[in-house]
Amino acid sequence: MNDKPDDDRSIVIPSGRLSRLGHMGAMTFGVMGNMVVNGAAQLGKGQRPVMKDLFLTPKNITRVTDQLSKMRGAAMKIGQLVSMDSGDFLPPELAQIMTRLRNDAHPMPPAQLKQVLNAQWPNGWLKSFTKFDVRPIAAASIGQVHRAQLKDGRDLAMKIQYPGVANSIDSDVANVGALIRMSGLLPKGFELAPYLQEGRKQLHDETDYDREGAQLMRFQSLLGAAPQFVVPTRHSDWSTPQILAMDYVTGIPIEDAENDSQTVRDQIITNLLDLTFRELFEFGLMQTDPNFANYLYQTDTHQIVLLDFGAVRAIDPAVTDQYRALIRAGLDDDLDDILKAAQDIGLFDSATRNAHSIIIAQMIRRAFGVIKDGMAIDFSQDDLPQQLQRDGFALFEDGFVPPVLPMDVLLIQRKFAGIFLLAARLRARIDLAGMLHRHVRAPDPPAH
Repeated sequence: MNDKPDDDRSIVIPSGRLSRLGHMGAMTFGVMGNMVVNGAAQLGKGQRPVMKDLFLTPKNITRVTDQLSKMRGAAMKIGQLVSMDSGDFLPPELAQIMTRLRNDAHPMPPAQLKQVLNAQWPNGWLKSFTKFDVRPIAAASIGQVHRAQLKDGRDLAMKIQYPGVANSIDSDVANVGALIRMSGLLPKGFELAPYLQEGRKQLHDETDYDREGAQLMRFQSLLGAAPQFVVPTRHSDWSTPQILAMDYVTGIPIEDAENDSQTVRDQIITNLLDLTFRELFEFGLMQTDPNFANYLYQTDTHQIVLLDFGAVRAIDPAVTDQYRALIRAGLDDDLDDILKAAQDIGLFDSATRNAHSIIIAQMIRRAFGVIKDGMAIDFSQDDLPQQLQRDGFALFEDGFVPPVLPMDVLLIQRKFAGIFLLAARLRARIDLAGMLHRHVRAPDPPAH
């Protein structure tokens, strides 16, 4: 076990609740101090300060992103969630603050890594290994991944959770929520609390690596007859609630396939979209995190490696039925059915002004308007997401207050947005209409 990693960016992850609270407090007071100073300066010039402008200074953006990336855990995870690429529910200014968190990873130093491993595995565990690389091959918000070879010949990827992350979720989420509210960036009337509560629950699930290991094995079973996918095997003898041991599987980052042929790029997106529809309409179980880092592509076998199952969520059958109804209505271009399905899903409610409901339905019609039978959608030429985002913010400016979306709906939307973003990156051309017809025109399943 080499104690000298090449990555000199490693930082000790604060693991105690008081330590993490101190880091969050220092960051928040620093941001507030900058806002007070800048606000006083504007008042001295006879200008009326605007809260979000005071918050969105380069110094504050740097302070927030640097601190959250060093803390890792729930604080960073919430930052990643609010910087969703879809940008559907929060203003783009908030994404400016958090977007760096997707790639700005500070791994644990070797000494802290050893402490974690010693606490999770029996004494003398290192004697079972021929090699354990302390340089992580991946680092995320909740844990980092290391490659290791056992003396029995197994080549494994060890997903190791940062210390203190699970115990600090509740306080981290509360503190990040306070920071978001303080920013002044939320639309008037937007209810943040339900999303933070659901985010807190999801994070508790994601820090349970026994649960993730069970979901990994479940997907391995579900996709056993789908040779286009590879799901690593879990190794229970080296797995614990804070360590997930899996096969080490090779592949290139999936976004690097943008240099491959059009046929290959199209097939990658076809496979991932088909999997997403199967998750929604067949499995009732969805991996809801579309981060590109959760996929690899094997150029020799043309298989997609599925890496992360911490965000797997059972989908309410009622929500599945609502999506089926919405897609059918969209394909039929039936405005009345679109209105009903959109309200059933929760995109608006009975308190929404009729004019706003119609606008939302027309946005859905516009989205389905690009899906033509027998024609492929060229994702590299599609500016529909930007159009819909502009329409969405115009709604907010006109006083639309979105109802609290069910978390299933929010995460399904996030999954589709992530796959569509990858489709644009790979410049894919897909017969989406044909795919949708195959998944929603089939006979309805038995009543739930």
